[in-house]
Amino acid sequence: MDTTNKKNKYISWPVLTLMAFCTVIGLDDIMYNFQNQGMSVVTSWIIMCIFYVIPYSLMVGQLGSVFSKEGGGLSSWVRGTDGEFLGYFTAWTYWAASIPYAVDSANEIIVDIGWALTGSEKFQHQINNSTFAILTFTMFIIFIIIEHYFSHSMEILSTIGGGLMLIMTLMFVFLAFLGLAKSGGHMATQPFTWRTLIPKFDMHYWSTIAMLIFALNGCELVAPYVTKMRHPKSDFPKAMIALAIMTIFLTVFGSFALGIYFNAYHIPNDLKMNGAYYVFDMVGHQYGMGKFLLYLWAWTSVFYNAALLAVLLDAMTRMLISDTGDKYMPHFLRKKDKNGLPINGYILTVSLSAFIMLLGIFLPDMNDIFNWLLNLNGIISPGVTCWIFYSFMRIRKNSKKFPSDYVFIKNDKLAYAAGLFLLVVTAAATIMGIAPQDVKQYGSIWWYELIINVISIIVLIGLGAILPGIRRREEEYGVAFSRPQWITIFTIIIVSVIIDIYLGGTKIALRGVYIGIEAIIALTICWVVGHRKPADATK
Repeated sequence: MDTTNKKNKYISWPVLTLMAFCTVIGLDDIMYNFQNQGMSVVTSWIIMCIFYVIPYSLMVGQLGSVFSKEGGGLSSWVRGTDGEFLGYFTAWTYWAASIPYAVDSANEIIVDIGWALTGSEKFQHQINNSTFAILTFTMFIIFIIIEHYFSHSMEILSTIGGGLMLIMTLMFVFLAFLGLAKSGGHMATQPFTWRTLIPKFDMHYWSTIAMLIFALNGCELVAPYVTKMRHPKSDFPKAMIALAIMTIFLTVFGSFALGIYFNAYHIPNDLKMNGAYYVFDMVGHQYGMGKFLLYLWAWTSVFYNAALLAVLLDAMTRMLISDTGDKYMPHFLRKKDKNGLPINGYILTVSLSAFIMLLGIFLPDMNDIFNWLLNLNGIISPGVTCWIFYSFMRIRKNSKKFPSDYVFIKNDKLAYAAGLFLLVVTAAATIMGIAPQDVKQYGSIWWYELIINVISIIVLIGLGAILPGIRRREEEYGVAFSRPQWITIFTIIIVSVIIDIYLGGTKIALRGVYIGIEAIIALTICWVVGHRKPADATK
């Protein structure tokens, strides 16, 4: 009996492989990169999986083993190598990277519901940008309420959405190749030769590498389970190699399957937003099922993105307020309601999400907003991944101080060089990714997206430098701001966002100037109000 119980405590490498697989790749990731690179993305996937995913995963394994007692979180890795402040700032940047992802997930829910109810993309042409932003914002409020009153909502949504997503993705690849065989090898991509699979290494190609990294990162979430394996030294590498093989299979064959239904030389501009629906509609009609697969995919995507939004709102907010030092994180953000929910952290998340939505409201249409948010994820997420390679380099520079059960590359200098290589590649991809995608290069929209990309990065990362100052106010006065100050600041912010959204939806020629002036006035008033000593200061 003791032996049986002991065995039950271990995680087998096939189980860990499946856990990691769910956090790394999905059909949407394949769709996004297919639009960026066409059929040549098949070669890019193979290169990335071999030279990026495998070493990246094995580095994560060692980091998780070294810092297993601290929970294996990214911020705890950096805190363990470089101290409290850098650990806090890592936690902040990791959380900030989830903001565009959360907005994008909320956007996708709106798109999914439209398809699920109408079976077409026509609804997208019936709502303007302001309505799209308001509906997205409403999604945040709805899910905060759901998580407040239904404690197991996240687990239920994840079980339904995650399971259906994996089944639908594998089914698509299987049906696509079966259909290719039945049609005698007919493909929409013509002409199809070996040159079709060779990337064109120009500026556009290098600026899309960040999106590949965004699609492939995430395996650090399973790092804490390294020490729960029976033989981590041998079993964890097996799990990560198996993960790479599964990822190669799905990305390569999935991308090739898309080339069966879409002409890679003439890809629809809205493929990232609507491509999955188009392809399931085509597959459904090919097999005589009409729109059945389309509707099945729509509701699958609804549950999947609902689960993703719930996880991002809850898990990432909890991680930020619980995995950071008391010296830098304001006490009011740590405050929880009677159900244990970090309500003020939710408010901060929703406020920054509203800011991101506001920046995109000036883009021409709903598809441009969707693509821009997706590409913004391709900038910020790989940037945060740099912390992983930085931490790995630090533990290999002083390996005696950071012993672990599992070691990736026994030679410290060679391991350090591998970490440095991936750090440089990821950092370069992040910088290159700032260049806008899916729009005419150097056109007016291209320049606008470039500007809001930079603004988004500055605000999301820069705010992390402001919070320690707020924490110092709490230490100095007992409270950061009085109740009237909080009410005034939040009222100004909410009114400012509403006004800016309204102006953004109009056709006023100088609306950008008016919004800039209004934003400066609002920020100035907030600074004046917040700079004063709290009326109810206790110190």
